[in-house]
Amino acid sequence: MYEIRIHSRGGQGGVTAARMMASAAVKDGKFATACPFYGAERRGAPIVSFVRIDDKPVRIYSQINKPDMIIILDPTVMDTVDVLDGLKEGGKIFINTNEETPFPPGFKVFRGDLTGIALRENLVVSGSAIVNTPVIGALAKLGLFTRESGVEAITDTFTDPRNTNAAKAAYDEVIV
Repeated sequence: MYEIRIHSRGGQGGVTAARMMASAAVKDGKFATACPFYGAERRGAPIVSFVRIDDKPVRIYSQINKPDMIIILDPTVMDTVDVLDGLKEGGKIFINTNEETPFPPGFKVFRGDLTGIALRENLVVSGSAIVNTPVIGALAKLGLFTRESGVEAITDTFTDPRNTNAAKAAYDEVIV
């Protein structure tokens, strides 16, 4: 089973991204669950979501304490949350930034400017860039699911073509 923990802020689309990730994996013939974890949070508060993907039915619907991958949709979350807590040795990190970010050795780090892509596509709500669809393109590039399944999961959720355009841009721009 491949376990992913997503760190975001309320209003960025982290919970929706988790659902679309699970949907894309299912479209590829996998089994998957998505599970958010938050209380009475508000826009801007730290949020954590979880995704499990496997070749057999996933019967666990809970928090993930030892993820294979961490996704950081807002780097400022790292100021208050230990996002690497429990990340398996050799685990992967994807961070939404265009700047070098130091992490301890032993992890494979990927980055992409999802915020820049969202702003270019005008995916903004209440002044905040919504990065849930660009991250789907980035994760397809990393091989979590196919690009086609990612785009289909997005179009099942959103009809506005800016969302699929953002995912395709992220797929093209993330360097693996």
